Amino acid sequence: MNHPVTIGIDVATAGVRALAVCDGTVLASAAEPLPAPVRDDRGHSEQDARSWWPAVKTVLAKVTGELPGRGGEVAAVAVAATSGTIVAVDASGEPVTPALMYDDRRGAELNRKATELGADRWRRLGFGVSATAALGRIAWLSEHVPGVAGIRHTPDLIAAKLTGVPVASDWSHALKSGYDPLALEWPTEVFAALGVPEGLLPPVAAPATVLGTMARPIAGLPAGCLVVAGMTDGCAGQLAAGAVTPGSFVGILGTTYVLKGVTAELVPDPTGAMYSHRHPDGWWLPGGASNTGGEAIAGQEHLAELDAAAAALGPAKVIAYPLRRKGERFPFASADAEGFVSGEADEVELHRARLEGVAFLERLALDHLRRLGVTITEPLLAAGGGSKSPLWTRIRATVTGLGLRVSPQAETGYGAALLAAAGVLPGGLTEASEGLGKGTLVEPDERESAALAESYLRFCTELHIRGWIDDELFAVVRR
Repeated sequence: MNHPVTIGIDVATAGVRALAVCDGTVLASAAEPLPAPVRDDRGHSEQDARSWWPAVKTVLAKVTGELPGRGGEVAAVAVAATSGTIVAVDASGEPVTPALMYDDRRGAELNRKATELGADRWRRLGFGVSATAALGRIAWLSEHVPGVAGIRHTPDLIAAKLTGVPVASDWSHALKSGYDPLALEWPTEVFAALGVPEGLLPPVAAPATVLGTMARPIAGLPAGCLVVAGMTDGCAGQLAAGAVTPGSFVGILGTTYVLKGVTAELVPDPTGAMYSHRHPDGWWLPGGASNTGGEAIAGQEHLAELDAAAAALGPAKVIAYPLRRKGERFPFASADAEGFVSGEADEVELHRARLEGVAFLERLALDHLRRLGVTITEPLLAAGGGSKSPLWTRIRATVTGLGLRVSPQAETGYGAALLAAAGVLPGGLTEASEGLGKGTLVEPDERESAALAESYLRFCTELHIRGWIDDELFAVVRR
C-alpha cells in the first residue's frame, strides 16, 4: 500500500504515549508519565498543563530514535486526548491556569443554565449538557480568571507547539465544550448569555484536517511534517478497532463497557443515554458508556482458573447485574440503578453470572440502538482488556447473536496515527484504514444460545420491574 509513516500521540490522564505506524504496522512506540491530577472534595480536578509539551517532546524523540533512517520520513502527526479537558491561555498561547480535567465539576451550575439556554439546540443533537461538560468550565474560567485570552483543548496546545502558530480545534474535542457538529458552529447564544466573549473560543475544523506544517525539526520530526487534527481518545480508539464506516460498531470492554459505531445520519436519542460525535467524513459516531464492565470482576484472584470452571459449568442459573456503584448511564440512564444477584450462587457460578451480566448489558445496548433505527452490521468488533478472555468473548457472541471480531490494535495512539495518515492520503480515513488487522472471529455457541436468551429476558425483566428500562425498550427485548 505504501502508506506514509505517521505518528499518533495520545495525551492521557496518567501519561503520554506515541506510536509510529506504517501500512498498519506499529514501527515504534514510547510512553512518558504525567503528574497525577489534583482532585479535592469540592469537585475540582486539575493537572499542570505545562507538563504536556515536555512529555510529548520526550516520547517523540524516543519514537523517532527507534526509526533508524526513517525519522525523516514521518509525514504527519495527530494528537488525541481526553474528552472535555480544557485550559485557559494568554495571548501567546501559554497556559495561565492548570488544566481543568474532564471530571472537574466547578462549572456544574453553569452547565445547568446552559441546558436551559440551548434546549432546542441540544434537542436537535440528542445531546445532554452534563454537570462535568467543558462548556460550563469555559464560562467559569471567563468569569473567575483575569487575563484569559483564549480557551484551548489539550491537542490545540500541542499542535500549536508543533506548528509555532495557533491552530483550530477539532470538532471531536470541542463537542463537550458546546460545539454544535450538526450546524457546524459554536452555540454563541448560550455563551453570550453566560457572559463568555466569542473571541475566547478557537476556530473548529474536521478531524483529519491539516492544521499546519512544522517549520523546523522538533524531537526528530522533520521540517515540513504535517500536523493533522485528531479526535478524542474514545473516538480514536474506535477507529483503531476498525469501526470506520456506517454500520460498523465496536464493544470496548475495559473497566466500563463502551459501545461506539458509525451511522450515515445523526440519530438523536430522546432518552439521553446515547450521544454522537461527528465522523471526519461527515458521518456520525453514536455511542455510550456504561458504569458496568470489567470492574465487575476487578480484584478477583485466579481469573484463568475461574474462567475454566465457569466454562465447564455452562450458563448460570442466577442472574447478576454486576454494577459496583449506584447509578447507570448506558444503555439506560438511571441515578437509582444498583447491582443485584437474583439468587444464591457459589464462587464459580457467581463469576459466570457476572460475565453474563455484562454481556446482557451489551445486548441491551444493541437493542436500544436498534429501537432508535440504527443498523448494526456483523461482526461486532471487540476491544479492551475484557476481550482478551476467550470465555467472556464467547458468552458475548452467544448473547448478542453476533460474531465478535477481536481487534488486534485498538489503542488511542494508533487511531491518532490513522487520522494523521488520513490527512495525507487522497482517500482519507477509508484509505488510511485499509491496513487494519482483522483479528480473531468468535462465533456464538449454539449449545448455550437458548439458555442465555432465557436469562437475558429474565435480566431485562428485573430491570423493567425496577423501573430502569422503559416499556418501549422492554418490548424490543421481548421481540
